[in-house]
Amino acid sequence: MIGLAELGAPIACIGLAVLLLARTRLNRIAGLGYAGVGSILLCASLAPSSAPELAAAIVGALVVGPLLAILFKREPWLIAFATLAFVPLRVGFLGHQLLVPLYAVALGAAGLLLWELVGGDERTRELGIASWPLALYLVWAGLSVAWSVDLHTAAIDMLAFYIPFTILAVSIARLPWLRSRVRILYGELVAMALVFAVVGFYQYKTRTIFENTKLQQINTFQALFRVNSVFFDPSIYGRFLVVALVATAVLLVRGGVSRRVALGALAFTAVVWLGLLISFSQSSFAALFVAVFALAAIVWRWKSLLALAAVLVLAAGIAVAQPHLMHALRHQTKSGLNKATGGRSTLIAVGIRIAKRHPTHGVGLGGFEHAYSKLTHHTPKKSASHNTPVTVAAEEGGPGLLLFFWLVGALLLAAYRRIDHRTYGLLALAAGLSLLAIFVHSNAYNDFFEDPTTWLLIGLIGLVSPVRVRARDWQPVETEEPVPEMIAG
Repeated sequence: MIGLAELGAPIACIGLAVLLLARTRLNRIAGLGYAGVGSILLCASLAPSSAPELAAAIVGALVVGPLLAILFKREPWLIAFATLAFVPLRVGFLGHQLLVPLYAVALGAAGLLLWELVGGDERTRELGIASWPLALYLVWAGLSVAWSVDLHTAAIDMLAFYIPFTILAVSIARLPWLRSRVRILYGELVAMALVFAVVGFYQYKTRTIFENTKLQQINTFQALFRVNSVFFDPSIYGRFLVVALVATAVLLVRGGVSRRVALGALAFTAVVWLGLLISFSQSSFAALFVAVFALAAIVWRWKSLLALAAVLVLAAGIAVAQPHLMHALRHQTKSGLNKATGGRSTLIAVGIRIAKRHPTHGVGLGGFEHAYSKLTHHTPKKSASHNTPVTVAAEEGGPGLLLFFWLVGALLLAAYRRIDHRTYGLLALAAGLSLLAIFVHSNAYNDFFEDPTTWLLIGLIGLVSPVRVRARDWQPVETEEPVPEMIAG
């Protein structure tokens, strides 16, 4: 029944594109309906073999989703709070570790969205200038399932990431602006980062790793002990902490906070930075460096070069003052990390070869691992190239790569346009820089679209976008005063 994926994915993605772009409520309702039909076909193609999994899917769709929609109607910001809370929580389902709780949240968000549209909500184009690139990227990714060399993985990717997370992003972009709720969301981020860092400290002290036996084995033979906290991989743990650090840096630099709040933020930064340090995630430190330097460039312009020089001097000072640490780092780089990097280099190089062999359309969504094995006669240890642009180029060809860069550029531009706004400026700057950090991180680790944090940030950027477009309802010919089409946000 996996062949249903070839039909369900394009239907679902075209429906999402209509939801993102349509100018009338009826068309948006139809788009949401098509997305639902496509999702059902994808579910049928991946029909759970066990009765408990099938029962859980049915109960989630028929009971949990509607109940959550009612709850979200009373407090819409629970969508954002729940999305952030469930970022690290994965559950075994369909033979994979999937973000099952987030799918329930997406079902509730879809129910609320349908409720509002049927009730007369006229808003559309919630994601602003990112609506077109995201819609086109989704359509192309959905169509690519038809020629994917790995239909099962393609169906999993589409059903587990693209469809539910698009709904979440749109729903978050539609939230009513309430400064108090934004503060609660930041407080939740801070609390989660602190808890995860404390768990990391415990792991580092006790030399214990959770749910990743491979990492435990690697740590046994390496000079540096890497922690993963509640996440499966140290790099994803590091990525989450980077988002919290970037948001806090924006608060310190542009928030105009009191001395007490500033001291608390600095203490938080110190603790979480130490938590990031023991992840020994090079990609996370690179992402943090780029985001902080971008913040300095925005705030201090050319003076940011002085900050860059200070960082280099500090790094040199650490190298001189801590020779034992630097020796361990050099040893790790020459052994374990270099091997890991070498493996990534091979994956990236082969990914580029795959992209060159299929420049117009790629090997289809989810097809990287199969294409890698066919080309090299070896199965890769990872299912992606550890570089999102290379993975996109290999799986979706040149058109997919162009749409991906258009999407990232549009999102960053939308955030940048709003950074000086008196009301939305802090959130726009924090969300934009955090998305930049994730993009940089995805160039060394992948998982740009697979990380729900990415879609939460897309929704927040949409929330502060400068333009809102009203739905275009049919009007009689004799109407003297047409309904305005564009309304400033």
